Amino acid sequence: MIIGTVRGDIVSTINHPFYTGKRMLVVEKEDFAGKPGGYLIAVDGGVGAGVGERVLVIDEGNSARQIVSDSTAPIRSIIVGIIDRIDDES
Repeated sequence: MIIGTVRGDIVSTINHPFYTGKRMLVVEKEDFAGKPGGYLIAVDGGVGAGVGERVLVIDEGNSARQIVSDSTAPIRSIIVGIIDRIDDES
C-alpha cells in the first residue's frame, strides 16, 4: 500500500470503456513522514477523494481488479481510503 496526497484530477475525452464514469486522480506518493517521492495515477475506488486529501492507494493490478470485481480491467492503482490521521506509535 502507498500513502499519498491527491494533487489533481485527470480529464480524458478518449479512454478505454472501463474508465467511463470513473475518476482518475494524480497522487503524489509520500513516505510515513509526508516527504514526497514520485507520483502515480489512480482510480478513485468509490471513496470520494478530492484534491489535497491524503489517501491510501493499492498499486498492484490483481488487487485493484479484485476491488472493481473485473478480472480483465486495465487497472493498476486504486484509491481505497482517505487518511484521517497517522498515529506514531513511538
